[in-house]
Amino acid sequence: MTVHQPLELHLGPLAFTGFGLAVLMAFLVAQVVSETELERRGHEAGYIGDLVLAAVIGGLLGAKIYYVILTQDIANLLSRGGFVFWGGLIGGIVAVSLTIRARRLPFWRISDVAGMAIAAAYSVGRTGCWAVGDDYGRPWNSAFAVSFPQGAPASTALNMERLFGVAVPAGALPNTVLSVYPTQLYEVALGFLMFLVLWRLRDHKHADGWLFGGYMVLAGAERFVIEFFRAKDDRLIAGMTVAQGIAVLFMISGLIWMQARSKRPVKARAA
Repeated sequence: MTVHQPLELHLGPLAFTGFGLAVLMAFLVAQVVSETELERRGHEAGYIGDLVLAAVIGGLLGAKIYYVILTQDIANLLSRGGFVFWGGLIGGIVAVSLTIRARRLPFWRISDVAGMAIAAAYSVGRTGCWAVGDDYGRPWNSAFAVSFPQGAPASTALNMERLFGVAVPAGALPNTVLSVYPTQLYEVALGFLMFLVLWRLRDHKHADGWLFGGYMVLAGAERFVIEFFRAKDDRLIAGMTVAQGIAVLFMISGLIWMQARSKRPVKARAA
């Protein structure tokens, strides 16, 4: 079992958390991937910086609003923590789409590279959750498990029961720090795998935008699987969480998106 310690850097009076640094790097990676791929395809990419800024604003607002809805506590809108992935993704997509429309930019062309950029950013961003000890999994008795005595929150038996509704080992005292699944690291790896798959498919022969549908399918599948290991308090029917319900809708929407942007063979169109 590994004991996790949070990462925090101090430069004089300034303190930088691992989460903040990871989020910053995630958006930078998204910009680099988007610009590199657009330029490789022979397109102008000077507007990507504006879209990344829109994604930052929309993503952070969406993540917080989603968290407020889940907790039903408006005070959490101003809290330091509580950034939820699905809320951030939806908020970012809405903000970027509105910016694209306002500036009359090529929506489908941009969306075709956006999936790769988001997958890469997701992999980098999840390192921030690991750095601060957030979004970990359920109790796990294994040599590969990790305990978070200073996590956000600490992985104690009391927090597992009170905050996440998770059953704890018999005889565990409230302040006992439990070892759990390091789901943050799973998501870092799966996010990078998503990026590699999408990068491999970047020269597809379908219409522009098809690749974003592929991202939706992969992202939904990744989230659906990882939720079985997460410490969560919103499990519904058959142990499924709200996030898994959204993930299923995201996968279905991705399949419909891919079908809508698929090009039929020349012979089929002629027939």
